[in-house]
Amino acid sequence: MTLHPAIAAVTDRIRARSAPGRSAYLARMEAARAAGPARAHLSCSNMAHAVAAAGADQAAIAGGQVANLGIVTAYNDMLSAHQPYEHYPELIRATARALGATAQVAGGVPAMCDGVTQGQPGMELSLFSREVIALSAAVALSHNCFDATLFLGVCDKIVPGLVIAAATFGHVPAIFVPAGPMTSGQSNGVTSAVRQRFAAGEIGRDELMAAERATYHGPGTCTFYGTANTNQMLMEFMGLHLPGASFVNPGTPLREALTRAAVARALAITARGTEHTPVAGILDERAFVNGIVGLMASGGSTNLVMHLPAMARAAGIDLRLEDFAAISEVVPLLLKVYPNGLADVNHFHAAGGLAFLIGELLAGGLLHADVTTVAGPGLERYTREPRLAGDSLIEVAGPAQSHNSAILRPLSDPFLPSGGIARLSGNLGESVIKASAVAPGNRLIEAPARVFCDQDAVKRAVRAGEITSDTVFVVPWQGPAARGMPELHSLIPALSNLIDRGLKVALVTDGRMSGASGKVPSAIHTSPEAACGGAIGRIQDGDMIRLDIAAGRLEVMADLAGRAPGTYDIAAHGAGMGRELFGIFRDAVGPATTGAAALFNGGNG
Repeated sequence: MTLHPAIAAVTDRIRARSAPGRSAYLARMEAARAAGPARAHLSCSNMAHAVAAAGADQAAIAGGQVANLGIVTAYNDMLSAHQPYEHYPELIRATARALGATAQVAGGVPAMCDGVTQGQPGMELSLFSREVIALSAAVALSHNCFDATLFLGVCDKIVPGLVIAAATFGHVPAIFVPAGPMTSGQSNGVTSAVRQRFAAGEIGRDELMAAERATYHGPGTCTFYGTANTNQMLMEFMGLHLPGASFVNPGTPLREALTRAAVARALAITARGTEHTPVAGILDERAFVNGIVGLMASGGSTNLVMHLPAMARAAGIDLRLEDFAAISEVVPLLLKVYPNGLADVNHFHAAGGLAFLIGELLAGGLLHADVTTVAGPGLERYTREPRLAGDSLIEVAGPAQSHNSAILRPLSDPFLPSGGIARLSGNLGESVIKASAVAPGNRLIEAPARVFCDQDAVKRAVRAGEITSDTVFVVPWQGPAARGMPELHSLIPALSNLIDRGLKVALVTDGRMSGASGKVPSAIHTSPEAACGGAIGRIQDGDMIRLDIAAGRLEVMADLAGRAPGTYDIAAHGAGMGRELFGIFRDAVGPATTGAAALFNGGNG
């Protein structure tokens, strides 16, 4: 199928504007590739340190005659998504030995959970944990002893941080190895309704806790289509997972077989293998465009609108918000998984999953087919599904049709004609909104503003019964330079209750929303942020605000030119719970529109 002209045009624009940075990046990667891993050139003392704990693998690693895989892991046993990684290094080492190679855990990276820190001070570290993860992975790989890297990570900032590190070490081949989603528990829709009842004071904490534990009940990623599972989708669309690896449950024979296959494939794409494939050759403009297409077609997390530009910068590529908008205009929404619908990712996988979704988009000319992936040339391979035939891993053709059209649809019958995430612009600057989760009757809202200093103030006002008419809640001073851009997901139950009472409400903020957020029209990532002089910091109570998803507009009907900005004590949120350690990132961060990046950025101005 011929590539859609709009997709081709966006790709050409990205390639042209990125040319200087991309050329410099590729030159650096080629120089590093030509030098090769330093293991064979280390002094005896250096090498002795590198293999001291390698046991029976000491001689093989020190001899430099076999491939040595580096493992970078986000394992911890507090978080369900990363707990399955506990035994991966043992499995990887054993598989590598059986194939005549070696593997070492190069290092670990932190993995925090926004679900734990929602509404807590720790949430103000969350976004910048992406930078910490990239830096931690760079420390691990700086030993320069590895022929390829296996990245073990799943959730919100972990995968973007690891991709930034992989691109920075782009001369080294790499494969991302997922852990898979937890099995389905109580539906997310039921739990959401319980949260709303708790927010309304109708039930107690014991009933809320029981509902939450019935939903989040075992190892693996949370089953809603939030940031973690959007990450997994992206890794297939961008060619960094093995085909079909994303949504296989933990602890199953197929999950183990896919991990073993990742080891074998990593060895094949080293310089010692038969298909040398450095990451720099995978992460090009086409791969990032494919990632954006996947994001729009699936109605994925708005967090990726920031993470993708940050990842691209590490590979010398300049992604902008207008690229997302142009792609969204031509890519229809084909998937309805909570919060866009009632199904979870296991239901999506059973309905046809990524193999069907990628196949449909390829057939419609909406994806670059001619890309390089860890599985080999071409994205067509990702329309196939892994299966076990006895003890052997095989691939079979993916489904030709959806097995549940309430969850997954073909291009000929989409849920929406345009993508799941929309760009908003106007005299408040730019922001994004998860349009796929907003009911038709709430896609246009014009109402007076109520300005709040933080999400706790919003919840107090709602609980006190102060909101009795249509309202646009404005929560400035939450941006990356102010408070590290926390998610404001804990507002959703209270604001959803107002919608259920028949009020028109919306949220405008320079903070973030969770990948699980929906229902409430939320103009987020507003840029410029208040701390950098943005108009959002000059809105006052009573100003009329218009949010129009169809027109892509966010406007305040007031003259802000001569109005002094509001005041906010940012310093009060600069310390405590580790926040004082992250001031260097708040000082260096760029705007949300270019990834809220503190790395590969010249500062926020």
